[in-house]
Order: sequence, then C-alpha cells, then structure tokens
Amino acid sequence: MSTELRYNKRMQVIVDSLLTTYQRLGTGKTLVVLHGWGDNSQSWLTLGAAMAKKYDVVIPDLPGFGGTQAPSDAWGLDEYARFVAHFLKKLEVDNVYAYIGHSNGGAITMRGLSTDNLTCDKLILLASAGIRGQYKGRVKALRYVTKIGKTLSSPLPQNTKKKLRQKVYATVGSDMLVAEHLQATFKRVVTDDVQADAANISVPTLLIYGEADQQAPTTYGEKFHELIDNSTLEILPGAGHFLQIDRQADVKHAVEEFLK
Repeated sequence: MSTELRYNKRMQVIVDSLLTTYQRLGTGKTLVVLHGWGDNSQSWLTLGAAMAKKYDVVIPDLPGFGGTQAPSDAWGLDEYARFVAHFLKKLEVDNVYAYIGHSNGGAITMRGLSTDNLTCDKLILLASAGIRGQYKGRVKALRYVTKIGKTLSSPLPQNTKKKLRQKVYATVGSDMLVAEHLQATFKRVVTDDVQADAANISVPTLLIYGEADQQAPTTYGEKFHELIDNSTLEILPGAGHFLQIDRQADVKHAVEEFLK
C-alpha cells in the first residue's frame, strides 16, 4: 500500500443493493467510524484527517443518512451491523484495528461485536447510546401525541401540519423528525437495548462521554463501563453530545493514547 496520504471524498459503492457513500483517508491499520442518528461522515472529516496521519480511516454514511440510500423497509441494529460487515467486505477490509462508534453508531457496533458480525482489536465508544429502558414511556407518549396531532391538524395546510408535528414530537424529546423518512426504523432502533451485548464484549474498550450530554448522559458510560470487561471510562467536563466536533483535541488525544 502506498505510504502517501489517501484522501478521497464522497467515494461510492453498491452494498446490499444500496448506493453507499463513504470517506476514506490515510494509510496504516484500519479504523472504522460509525456516526450517530441523523449525522453522516462529514462531521468526522476534520478529526478523521488528523487520525489519517497514522491510520487508514474509513467513514461510511450509514443507510438513510448523508449520501447513502435509505433501506426499503424498517431496519434495526442487527440490519445496520450486517450492512457494515458487508460494506467492509466490499472494500476488502479484512482486519479492523478499531471501531469508533458515536451515539447510535456505538449501539450498532456493540450489537455487531456481540453477534460476531463485526470483529476488531479495540473499541472506542463515544457518547454511545443503547440503554433504551427510558424510551418505553416516550414511545407510548409518541403514539398518543401523534394520534392527537393528526386529528387536530387534519384540516390544516401541509406546511402548518409539519410545524405542528415538530412541536408535538419535541414535547417528548424525540429525534424522529431528524430523519423523517426513517420513522419506522427509528422506532425499532430506540427500543432495542444493547446492555446484554455490552456484557459480551471482551476487546479493550475506551468510553468517552460528555459531562453535559443530555442525549447520552454519563450514566450510560458508567453502566457500559460496568458491563464491559477491560474498559476505561473518560468523562470530559462541560462537554456535550458531539464530542468529535466540540472537543476534537481532547478526543484525538484520548483515542491516540488508547490505540498505542
């Protein structure tokens, strides 16, 4: 493999009949980054470029996000994990040194490792989601307020309906409308708990959480730290959910130290 820096933006490949967009930067041992719900590879390019000085960094847009086609039916974590495995096979990536999973990308990674769809030497979970018990009440609330919202908004213009729906979902803290075309997939994902999967993980794991993160609070990190043998938990003071953007230098340092 050439030692010069590889930096190809918006590369594409067909995976499981889906046109898939991805970024690939650098050379060396392979790091695979899985972004969170509503995100895509673009938010990882700056940090990815920094990591590419030492590693081969692969960042796919997961199905339904960025430049990758959405699946034709509702997917859960298992389908996303299998997709990642098929994507890497298509790229002829045989050995993954480490996965970096952010938010829902972390939940996908844990499910993939637990079911042996994915393998790696090390794991980095960044503000990882996957503790779903709290969503049961939200799902019931979503069904209730959606039914009411549809009834009240039926005679209104389309634009007004959409604004009302956004207000309704906001009242129960839902990210459903972040990717409105994936509502059925969202419902499957946010009710799929990965704590049992975490308990099956044996590779060295670094957990990084933001002290001020409300989407994936530090209690998630503490629970995963308890469940995953050979894991280390690092909490960044004052940090929010998008650590790869807001606390890029801290994340880069922690990841590089862990991967040495």
